[in-house]
Amino acid sequence: MRKRHIGPWNIQSDRIAFENPWIRVIDHKVIHPDGSGGEYGVVSFKNLAIGILAFDKDGMVPLIGQHRFPLDHYSWELPEGGGPLDIAPLESAKRELAEETGFHAHFWAPLCTFDVSNSVTDERAQCFFAWGLEAGKAAPEGSEALTMKTVRFKELLDLVMNGEITDSLTVTMTLTAYAKALHGAAPVPISEHILAARTRK
Repeated sequence: MRKRHIGPWNIQSDRIAFENPWIRVIDHKVIHPDGSGGEYGVVSFKNLAIGILAFDKDGMVPLIGQHRFPLDHYSWELPEGGGPLDIAPLESAKRELAEETGFHAHFWAPLCTFDVSNSVTDERAQCFFAWGLEAGKAAPEGSEALTMKTVRFKELLDLVMNGEITDSLTVTMTLTAYAKALHGAAPVPISEHILAARTRK
């Protein structure tokens, strides 16, 4: 491979150290910015991370519970999953919401886009607001053992703020939605639910 650069790093060579249908681990031999030699491993994702903050007509938010293999603990999260890079993120979001909750949303709006863990991965997340929900039958993948419950946004925010929810997409979506509602930057129906939750006991 020809030498190339990524910012201040000089890439001497690279190789695929591991690959499966979801990720590729690439080992780079590099010259560091200070001129010393070293390695830089990058986990390259084959899907876009997708997240959905959905509200029903009563302002209730669906949460999904599942045991997460890498950390070996049970996690409550907003609906989320992976979307193929060659498919529009909104289409993946609609599929994920339906698969995990059974809900179909009549209305959608962008919520946030962010880098999930940019020191060791190239994974990007794109998240959406959804509202105007219509109930249906959930159809999770065979590898998923999911539980669903609904909470008010205030409870979701409290769970994030007190550290009971630690999933990065859920934390980011919740806090971004709250900030957008406070600044008048969220869709009106979403802002009404969020701001009403501030005073509800």
